[in-house]
Amino acid sequence: MTNSTLSSSPAPDIAATDVIDSSKLRQLINDDPLIRVLDVRTGGEFDSVHIPGSYNVPLDTLAEHARDLAELDHPVVLVCKSGARADQAHGKLAGAGKQRLHLLDGGLDAWLASGGDVVRGSSQTWAMDRQVRLVAGSISLVGILASIVAPKAKWLAGGVAAGLTFSAVSNTCAMGNALGKLPYNKGRGCDVDAVLTEMRKAV
Repeated sequence: MTNSTLSSSPAPDIAATDVIDSSKLRQLINDDPLIRVLDVRTGGEFDSVHIPGSYNVPLDTLAEHARDLAELDHPVVLVCKSGARADQAHGKLAGAGKQRLHLLDGGLDAWLASGGDVVRGSSQTWAMDRQVRLVAGSISLVGILASIVAPKAKWLAGGVAAGLTFSAVSNTCAMGNALGKLPYNKGRGCDVDAVLTEMRKAV
C-alpha cells in the first residue's frame, strides 16, 4: 500500500474534535489499523507503563522532529500522563502542518481509570508530575527550614512557588523538562528514525 493510498483512505469514526475519550480510542484501535498512538512522556515513564502498540517520542525530542512527524500520513492520537504534555505536542505538530491529529482526554490516567489495557515493564520510574512535586516540595522545605538561620533563604521557596505558578499559567514546566533529561528518565532512549519507520508501515 502506498503513502498516497494511505492519505486518501478515510479515517472512519474519528471525531471531528481534536479530543477523544478512552472509549473512542479503544474503538479506533480495534477498528482502524491505520491509527497511531504517540506517547510523549519520557522514555522511563513509557518503559514503566504504556498503551499496547503505542510509540514513544518524548516531548523534548518531538520538538526537534515535529516536521518529520507532521508528514506522517496516519491519524495520530497523542498521549501523556494527564494531557498537558500531549497538548503541547499537539501545538507543535499542528503548527508543523500535521492533519488528523487528536488528543486522548485525560491521558494515560483516564485510560487506566477506564480499565484500558496497558503494558507494564520493570522500570519503576515515577511519573513526571510526581517527580516535580517531590523536587519542588523538597526545595521549598529546605528554603523554609534554612530561613530560620538565614532569613533570605525564604526566597528559595518563593522562587519555586513563582515557577509553579508560571508553569500553570503557561502550561509548560521547566523543572519537568530539566528532570526529563536525567539518565533515569531516558529509559532506553528514543531512535526517532526507527519510530517513524514503524509508524509509517501499512498494516
